[in-house]
Amino acid sequence: MSGTGPVVGLALRYWAAVFAIGIALGTGRTLWLAPRTGALAAVLIELPLMLAASWLIARRLLARHPLPGRSAALAAGALAFALLMASEAALAIALDGTVRGWLAALVTPAGLAGLFGQLGFAVLPALLWPRPGPQRAWDAAREGG
Repeated sequence: MSGTGPVVGLALRYWAAVFAIGIALGTGRTLWLAPRTGALAAVLIELPLMLAASWLIARRLLARHPLPGRSAALAAGALAFALLMASEAALAIALDGTVRGWLAALVTPAGLAGLFGQLGFAVLPALLWPRPGPQRAWDAAREGG
């Protein structure tokens, strides 16, 4: 059971930080950008910002809270993804009243683009593990690797 603590902790931190940024950017996308550009263009503009934020957050969390292996990082990303999807469903119920509307929106071009971005969010911790910081690069160079 002790092995799951770091995974759950990192997943919760990752989800909370990225979800908070997503609320801010998503509000601007929905209220300001989408009416001017259309839903798909608005998502495609927001998506690189969200993925960049996710990358920075995952990188920082992995540096501060190292996980024992890539599979643990993948598990943290999967748990964060599940939390993200549950949070989005809960938000849809609060704002729209139905999960059906949220699910229907997921199969639109804008929804699918967002879902692919969320899948990217999920795999980032595994892609960034181990974080190749300057000290690791220096150690590898000194050891001839």
